[in-house]
Amino acid sequence: MGSQNNILETILKSSRTVFTIQSMMMLTGCEDSTKLTKSLHYYSKSGKICNPRKGLYAKLVYDEKEMACGMFRPAYISLEYVLQRAGVVFQFDETVTCVSYLNREVEIDGRSYRYRIIKPELWIGMEGINQNDNVCMATPERAFLDMVYLSAGSCYFDNLRPLDKLRIKELLPLYNSRVLEKRVSELLNLKV
Repeated sequence: MGSQNNILETILKSSRTVFTIQSMMMLTGCEDSTKLTKSLHYYSKSGKICNPRKGLYAKLVYDEKEMACGMFRPAYISLEYVLQRAGVVFQFDETVTCVSYLNREVEIDGRSYRYRIIKPELWIGMEGINQNDNVCMATPERAFLDMVYLSAGSCYFDNLRPLDKLRIKELLPLYNSRVLEKRVSELLNLKV
């Protein structure tokens, strides 16, 4: 039980709030994934940590943004979640919206997490995506481009003033899409 206590102590002292087996192996130095899984399962059953999804563990109080980025990797928070907080979209929704390698909607502890698939080429380079600890979040400009790109132009924005048009123009070539360039130039009255 001594090594198990070290695992729990490591979890509780960590700045992270969401863990996978792989991240716990790196954090604890434990090389036996079966032993580690059994320890995590024990702590989950005894109510010291939670197990919201298979292979995913969290402190009893965890960061929703960290949960969103940890559930499916790679993923970053974008779209409506970022645009609402930037004042670009006024319709508020509690759903944490992400861009990832798959389309999925998951509910954990009454909170919805929505993932939208984006082509793998857009993952090369992380321009317009800020990484802070275990959370990757798009800038409002990147979230705007993701939204226009994924919605095929059928999206509505309440207030485009918070967006940096120059930054959007810099990020636009990442998408390598003439159709997107046309949509963005019409929305923002840009010359691309």
